[in-house]
Amino acid sequence: MIEITVLAVVALAVLTVGFLLRRHGGKVRAAHVTAASGSTRAGQLTAVGMTGDGPAIVHFSAEWCGPCEAVRRVVANVTDQLAQSPRPPQDIEVDIDAEPALARELNVLSLPTTFVFDAEGTERFRISGVPKATDLRSAVESLTTAA
Repeated sequence: MIEITVLAVVALAVLTVGFLLRRHGGKVRAAHVTAASGSTRAGQLTAVGMTGDGPAIVHFSAEWCGPCEAVRRVVANVTDQLAQSPRPPQDIEVDIDAEPALARELNVLSLPTTFVFDAEGTERFRISGVPKATDLRSAVESLTTAA
């Protein structure tokens, strides 16, 4: 009987820890960065395709990352929905294995990680995990109309 009780307590503890670790997964969080941190970051973002014509959704992925496929679909869906906006968002996928310096610069600690940058290159939002399409669209939509 003691073994079953210990097992139940351990299982509950594992579930609690898992919940706490995943509670932020997929949530769009406003960035605490107020401006691009310098020419290094700006140059790296330009090198991966950020033009500055409008907002950009930059998502880090890798071939071996399973959830990254879901992020690709969500980002493609949102950019398609906002394609007719005055300043349509860019969909930029970055392979973390090909661009480790940019991943370090942006403090990418896990995959998938998605960023929303405004046209000036300021990080506005960060999402760890797979975002909900409605949340991502809400975050990006206001940036597509700004002049």
